[in-house]
Amino acid sequence: MGLPVSPLLFHPSAKGSQIVMDLAQRTVKRQASFCNAITFSNRPIALYEQVRLKITKKQCCWSGALRLGFTSKDPSRINPDSLPKYACPDLVSQSGFWAKALPEEFANEGNLVAFWVDKKGRVFYRINDSSPMLFFSGVRTVEPLWALIDVYGLTRGVQLLDSEIVPPDCLRPRSFTTVRGGSSLRREADASRLSVSLCDLNLQQDEARLRLPPAPAACPIPQNSLNSQQSSFLPPTLESDLRFHQLRGAHIKTLDEQTVARSEHAGQREERTLVFTERPLRSGETIFIKVTKSSPARSGSLSYGVTSCDPSALRPSDLPYNPEALVDRKEFWAVCRVPAVLQTGDILGFLVTQEGEVTLSHNGVSAGMQVCVDNSRPLWMFFGLHGAVTQLRILGSTHHGETRGPSSPSSPSSSPHSPGGGLCSGSSEPTLNGGCSGAFCSSVVGTNPSSPINLPKSPTFPSSSSSWPDECSICYENAVDTVIYACGHMCLCYTCGLRLKKMANACCPICRRAIKDIIKTYRST
Repeated sequence: MGLPVSPLLFHPSAKGSQIVMDLAQRTVKRQASFCNAITFSNRPIALYEQVRLKITKKQCCWSGALRLGFTSKDPSRINPDSLPKYACPDLVSQSGFWAKALPEEFANEGNLVAFWVDKKGRVFYRINDSSPMLFFSGVRTVEPLWALIDVYGLTRGVQLLDSEIVPPDCLRPRSFTTVRGGSSLRREADASRLSVSLCDLNLQQDEARLRLPPAPAACPIPQNSLNSQQSSFLPPTLESDLRFHQLRGAHIKTLDEQTVARSEHAGQREERTLVFTERPLRSGETIFIKVTKSSPARSGSLSYGVTSCDPSALRPSDLPYNPEALVDRKEFWAVCRVPAVLQTGDILGFLVTQEGEVTLSHNGVSAGMQVCVDNSRPLWMFFGLHGAVTQLRILGSTHHGETRGPSSPSSPSSSPHSPGGGLCSGSSEPTLNGGCSGAFCSSVVGTNPSSPINLPKSPTFPSSSSSWPDECSICYENAVDTVIYACGHMCLCYTCGLRLKKMANACCPICRRAIKDIIKTYRST
């Protein structure tokens, strides 16, 4: 068996809309979001030829990682505009495509990943110098096969290395390790396999970081000190063009263009209190919000989030009392809550970076990254006046101009960038929720799963509402046989469901809603 004469490169035109490729066609990077990053090889792959990749960039705020596999469809005949957001499950549900997700714990920056297909249609992979592991089977090998690489979720950038034929000692059956079996690499990672929930990523560290020190204003702040407090928490100058949108929840009244209040006679529970910014956010813009009135008699905190939905397209009746219900809509919605109790005079700063990270500051103290969002489209911010917060004012914003224009990345269809240009390393990338508080963190792009954030159609996380995924989204081994209550998603086997339920702040891997219970199901056929 010999290698094909031509080098193995990425296909120059058959690629997702978020892929930026270097001139040598060796390195690709996803420039925004967590999806729309499917790529192919430029030529067919020989049987037993290892497709070798180096993970050059990891973005810890998402979940889900590389999707690897093969296709019998010539990429030169694939219209890039027809490529779906996700290789799994969208592409693999079509004839001639086979792929599977690389376990997240192997998707570390610097890792070398090799995968290949044998004459029986079995696909194997290895990480660095580990023993080969059986990945999946069923590939038709009677036709030419091209490599399929979806730069998804945690994985932000990869580099193609020279391909190699599998060494003879790796062809012996005893050298194979099933993903289910006992490779030392797999055993070491087993304990972290359940880290798929974005709300559990680095949870203990994030919770410690997000427990803000008690504000100096643990006691009510005298009104005559608020002006000096405000000036110390704000930059010297603020732009004042940002206002609240006229669309608002039924229990919100507008005091002026930049101040809203919750109706005093609204019910204690089902209060519809959502408000939106009048315009989309700009990349690198920090919005400063002030709690101008709060009620110590009530508990709870401010909810907030970002969405690709233009508020002008909504009606007041579309706004639920629970912001988390919005994640079932087709647009991108990310919902979180401020992790601290808020009092009158508190000032919050929200920044959406070019990399899609939403960071929070509270009275001038950084609370770090709260959530990562799909910033490939214009994004509006919204707030829910829950709990103690009864009145909110937009103080203004600052804009530290970043390299791209408002709310949308540079065009992915532009000419390829050199390695030193389009593939420069940015700051750390999106979460769908590195530091948000379990039950209140949600992020989805549509109603169906793909990721991470699968993100359901979203980040996050099948292609139609009637589809039933075959494999558990945590272990990728056992069949899905469990429903999560109360969100209703089916994405886990019962064993992983039990383990996930026991974790602190356990969240659904698809929609990030809190897990109240898991229910084993049985197919009728």
